[in-house]
Amino acid sequence: MGKSYPTVSEDYKVAVEKCTRKIRGLITSKGCSGIMLRVAWHSAGTYDVKTKTGGPFGTMRYEAEQSHSANSGLEIAVSLLEPLKEQFPIISYGDLYQLAGVVAVQVTGGPDVPFHPGREDKGEPPKEGRLPDAEQGSDHLRDVFVKTMGLSDKDIVVLSGGHTLGSCHKDRSGYEGPWTRNPCIFDNSYFKELLSGEKEGLIQLPTDKSLLKDPVFRPLVEKYAADEDAFFADYAVSHMKLSELGFAEA
Repeated sequence: MGKSYPTVSEDYKVAVEKCTRKIRGLITSKGCSGIMLRVAWHSAGTYDVKTKTGGPFGTMRYEAEQSHSANSGLEIAVSLLEPLKEQFPIISYGDLYQLAGVVAVQVTGGPDVPFHPGREDKGEPPKEGRLPDAEQGSDHLRDVFVKTMGLSDKDIVVLSGGHTLGSCHKDRSGYEGPWTRNPCIFDNSYFKELLSGEKEGLIQLPTDKSLLKDPVFRPLVEKYAADEDAFFADYAVSHMKLSELGFAEA
C-alpha cells in the first residue's frame, strides 16, 4: 500500500506551482542550491521514529533550531526563503523548506524528486543532537539514519551523494571546500571523487571516508560511481523518504 497524503486545496496546489518557479529563480540568481538542499535535509533529519517527534514540519523557522551547532549558516537559507513565505502565505514552512530541497536538485541537473504537499507546521523545535556528526564513522551514521530516522543503509549512501552540491565553510562546520569540482551541478561525481582519493582543493569528511571502509556501504559507492542513472533513480526515492519522515501514513 502507498502512503495516504493529506488533501490540499486547488489554491494550495497553484501556490506550490508558482512558488516552485520562484525558488528556481532564487537558486539560479543566488547560486544557493547547496544551502537549500541542506535546509531541507536538516529540517527533515531530526525525525525520531520511536517518539514520532521532530521532522520536516517547519521548525527551522525558529532561531532556537537555527542555533543548533549542526545548523550553523542555515539562517541564510531561512532568510532567503522568508520573502516567498510572505508571497505565498498559504504554503506551510514545512512544505516550503522541503520544496526548496527538491527544486535545488532538479535545477542543478539532478533527478525529479516527487513532492507531496500538506505538511503542518509544528510549534516546537526538536532537541539538539539528532543530526549526523561529520567527525564520526559508519556506526554513528547507522545510529542516526537507521535507528533514529528509520531509514536504511542504502539511503545513507545515496543521500551522501547529495554532497555533490555545495561546499563546507570553516565558519560553519570547521571544514572548508567543496566535495566535487563543480559544486553547482548535481551528478555522481561525489562517488567518483571518493573512490579516487583525496585531492587538493576538495574535501572528504570522516563520515564520507567511512563509506569506503564499510562492507555494505562500499559496494554501493562503487555502483553509483559507475552508473549515474542508478544513482539518480535511487536518489529520488531516498530523498522523498527523507522529506516525508513522519508525514502521511502508509
